[in-house]
Amino acid sequence: MADIAAGAGGSVQVIDAAMLDALTARANASPRLRQHRNLHRSYADPCQRLLNAIEPGSYLRPKRDVMVPRIKLLVVLRGRFALVKFDDGGRIVSVIPFAAGGTQNAASAVEVAPDCWSTTVSLASGSVLLEVRPGPFDPAHLGDFAPWAPEAGTRAAESYLAELEQSVRIRLAID
Repeated sequence: MADIAAGAGGSVQVIDAAMLDALTARANASPRLRQHRNLHRSYADPCQRLLNAIEPGSYLRPKRDVMVPRIKLLVVLRGRFALVKFDDGGRIVSVIPFAAGGTQNAASAVEVAPDCWSTTVSLASGSVLLEVRPGPFDPAHLGDFAPWAPEAGTRAAESYLAELEQSVRIRLAID
């Protein structure tokens, strides 16, 4: 990301294809198959903004943000995702496809309420989200993880993700 001087008014951050390519390469090299880059200057900033490159096969444990209520906006810059909404027992309520630029069958962005159990599933390699939410951010509180979803990094999480991805493919009629 380039930081271009803008005179007395401050600077402008530029997000370009080379930066997205580098972020995606780091996601592919990561054991978690994702990599984020903060755009905000500090966790104390009133608006938290970050880029998140997420590859297929990356497990984001379902959660909601009730304890520290924060709406989040997810905008696809590149690729394709599905937002999976759950009920309180962990059953899938809906699967919402969203993709860069939007399409007839997919939105370009989703806004998720704090009380919504959800996760995001990457449907294409090279996919990158812009995430925006209110700050400040406390890294000690990453959200209210679903008690019915396995903890990341476990064998149970691998099995759960495989079942979740299969459910998404069936609901969206993806091969």
